[in-house]
Amino acid sequence: MPEYKAPLRDIKFVMNELLNSEQHYSSLEGAEDATPDMVEAIIGEGAKFCEQVLSPLNQVGDQEGCTWSEDGVTTPKGFKEAYQQYVEGGWPSMTADVNYGGQGLPHSIGLVISEMVGTANWSWGMYPGLSHGATNTVEAHGTEEQKETYLTKLVSGEWTGTMCLTEPHCGSDLGTLRTKAEPNADGSYSITGTKIFISAGEHDMADNIVHIVLARLPGAPEGTKGISLFIVPKNLPNEDGSAGERNAVSCGSLEHKMGIHGNATCVMNFDGAKGWLIGPENKGLNCMFTFMNTARIGTAIQGLGSAELGFQGSLAYAKERLAMRSLSGPKNPEGIADPIIVHPDVRRMLLTQKAIAEGARALIYMAGQQVDVVHGGKTEEERKAADALLGFLTPIAKAFLTEVGYESANLGMQVFGGHGYIAEWGMEQNVRDSRISMIYEGTTGIQALDLLGRKVLMTQGEALKVFTKQVHVFCKENADNEQLKEFVEPLAAINKEWGDLTMKVGMTAMKNREEVGAASVDYLMYSGYAVFAYLWARMAKVALDKMADGTSEELFYNAKVQTARFYFKRLLPRTRTHAETMLAGADTLLDMPEEAFAL
Repeated sequence: MPEYKAPLRDIKFVMNELLNSEQHYSSLEGAEDATPDMVEAIIGEGAKFCEQVLSPLNQVGDQEGCTWSEDGVTTPKGFKEAYQQYVEGGWPSMTADVNYGGQGLPHSIGLVISEMVGTANWSWGMYPGLSHGATNTVEAHGTEEQKETYLTKLVSGEWTGTMCLTEPHCGSDLGTLRTKAEPNADGSYSITGTKIFISAGEHDMADNIVHIVLARLPGAPEGTKGISLFIVPKNLPNEDGSAGERNAVSCGSLEHKMGIHGNATCVMNFDGAKGWLIGPENKGLNCMFTFMNTARIGTAIQGLGSAELGFQGSLAYAKERLAMRSLSGPKNPEGIADPIIVHPDVRRMLLTQKAIAEGARALIYMAGQQVDVVHGGKTEEERKAADALLGFLTPIAKAFLTEVGYESANLGMQVFGGHGYIAEWGMEQNVRDSRISMIYEGTTGIQALDLLGRKVLMTQGEALKVFTKQVHVFCKENADNEQLKEFVEPLAAINKEWGDLTMKVGMTAMKNREEVGAASVDYLMYSGYAVFAYLWARMAKVALDKMADGTSEELFYNAKVQTARFYFKRLLPRTRTHAETMLAGADTLLDMPEEAFAL
């Protein structure tokens, strides 16, 4: 099993050198505590916790899994104790509102900690991870009484949270959900129904679990317009704020899963459980998007984590494993064979993982800064602009990063050859754990429809222009930089083509709306590679400037430039296929009659 080592040098590169986090934090309202020394101390301590506490539990969680009984669910050995350390360290409250016990630090710092936690132990990290979404939802839509009762406990980490959407007959199509909410005389509601696939739905790590549940009120409109949102605690709060008697909510069973065995994925039964409306009646889906958008950025981090963990494990193995000789002559003449890192195809796999992991880190941290501005921008104009850019980037981050993250996890396993298929190395666990990331919080197809249909075409391309203008400015400013020519010229070309392809898809969609669904996934993947091209060109510029100024870290910066070169020559050309296939037409998918699919 690979021992996770937090990539602190690259984290600092992205934060401080690429995204200029010090200047960014100084531009926010209420971020005075985010000084360089404070941020470095937080990240350093977070790295120690992830390396020393969470990483050793990763394989334990996979092998032991969770245990169900009528009394509840028991998490794997060490999980509960690790969570208590996490709470005692103040990690749950880091980015939360100071009025409810939080530390009020920028959300982008929280994403850095989430990256390290998720890479070290994704199954464990989902327990506090789901709480972040519940916290944001109660903070945004709860009454003052609900905030005092639930938000303070979620912020402290004493209680955890979940999101309860999916039912046995409906997944992403929430308009067909059947869970009912009947009004009680005391102003509460009686919640009845069954939810499935509820991550961290039941466990022994905290005193209480706050379920955020979608349900229908009597006489509510059909479809998504008739869904309301409710707070349903596992244990009803006492007057003093402690967890009291058990509510009528229980875990019916644990799902038998491909991976993430250390996290309890539950069937949750609500048998007339007492709950309280959060937000307006029949506007539950609107309120839930606060939770879901948080979760989608969190899922994007899993793509990064899968790539990083696979890269760390396979890089160490490739340096040590001896097999065959280099085609150009022995590189390890004293040994029986050369280390496999000398072979071009192994280099291809390692560089792909490296380019994806480091590109993903840059994208997530860039999105994180937009989250900061949405919450702490000094002007309404700044906040709106950041929200628009974040809305555009979120489906790309969630879907593209999980797709290429899973590819990277598989490459990490492939570098090991037959040993990668063996559990003790941890590579096959990384593959199994990462596979869910392309499914939950909206599949790749759903994210693609959101990007192309809602974010781009419904805004007449304005959402896309917000980003492509940034790329255009960068290319124009660096057009005469000879060192950057190999990156700027192809970036400018793909930035222009991105707009041209959007117009072509939009024109065909005006004649046939099915064209949107037919083109959407290829459009999203193209967009992901285009965003990465911009980020890798920027990273190459930073590295080249550092080397021109003189540095003692030339190896690090030179590796950045070489990885950027690999990305532009070996990965960016994948856009050619996506450009062709997004324009291939819906008829290639829909003309075949259903009967012809018969076996």
